[in-house]
Amino acid sequence: MVTGGAGFIGSTLVDRLLAEGHEVDVVDDLSSGSLTNLAEARAIGGRALSFHQLDVRVPETTALIVRRRPAVIFHLAAQIDVPASVTDPVADADVNILGSLRVLEGARAAGTDRVVYAASGSTLYGEPDPADLPIRESHPYRPVSPYGVSKKAVIDYLVAYRELHALEFSALALGNVYGPRQPPRAEAGVVAVFAHALVTGGPVTVFGDGEQTRDYVYVDDVVDALARAATRGGGLVCNVGTGTETSVNVLLRTMSALAGVDPEIRQAPVRQGELRRSVLDPTRASIHLGWRSWTTLEVGSALVVEEAKRRAGVASAPR
Repeated sequence: MVTGGAGFIGSTLVDRLLAEGHEVDVVDDLSSGSLTNLAEARAIGGRALSFHQLDVRVPETTALIVRRRPAVIFHLAAQIDVPASVTDPVADADVNILGSLRVLEGARAAGTDRVVYAASGSTLYGEPDPADLPIRESHPYRPVSPYGVSKKAVIDYLVAYRELHALEFSALALGNVYGPRQPPRAEAGVVAVFAHALVTGGPVTVFGDGEQTRDYVYVDDVVDALARAATRGGGLVCNVGTGTETSVNVLLRTMSALAGVDPEIRQAPVRQGELRRSVLDPTRASIHLGWRSWTTLEVGSALVVEEAKRRAGVASAPR
């Protein structure tokens, strides 16, 4: 079962699971995900794919899990907007904490073997000392946004359910995930936002001075880590990132060159709750999941730019 399975990460994971021969239940309320993302899965999945339009917060989600009895639940459904969590922390907690509890209660009652949880490596550790970068999982959890707090709380619940109910888990602290299906909305990810602006000729908004950094990790690499976590890394939090720190300004220069444009840049104030620097040490994932990131930012962002061109009906330059 994949919650949030119509989102850009979730749908890519669904494609992978179906290709491996698994039967997959997708749970998504389509508030941010899209059935378009599942077009390929629905075309090839046949009876192996079942879609359930449900909000993870409702009791029916727990009942569905009990009825379907999934061996593994990949829990990706979430409220992902950091500034929105600052504005309305109650709504953030409602989705990210209470919704997760609905899933865990279903997993417990259904006898699910494992829950694989998509945590947030870019918010979990808070604002670390530069000397601690790239950050390891042993670093204290000190989130500075309600979104980060809610993701941390779910890890605490996973640990408790493991101790109380023998419900195994693997939690992956994801870097800044990007890829072709990512929607170009402000909360969704800067790579998709930049790509859309660059190919449509719109202005590019840079928050703050653009020197803030992130660990950008390609969606296919992340899906590989998620799939591996179904049978590995039990009881652990593993960072899933590249270990490479990239500033927003460097990202914009890279993508502008790929798109072949010199964009108008608009400056905006730093958004509340966002970190200055973030980069993850993926050593534990290498040891326990046998995983590493293989897609470079140049290759991955080029694929995002090409997808943005296709969506916008812009012809690609001949190579």
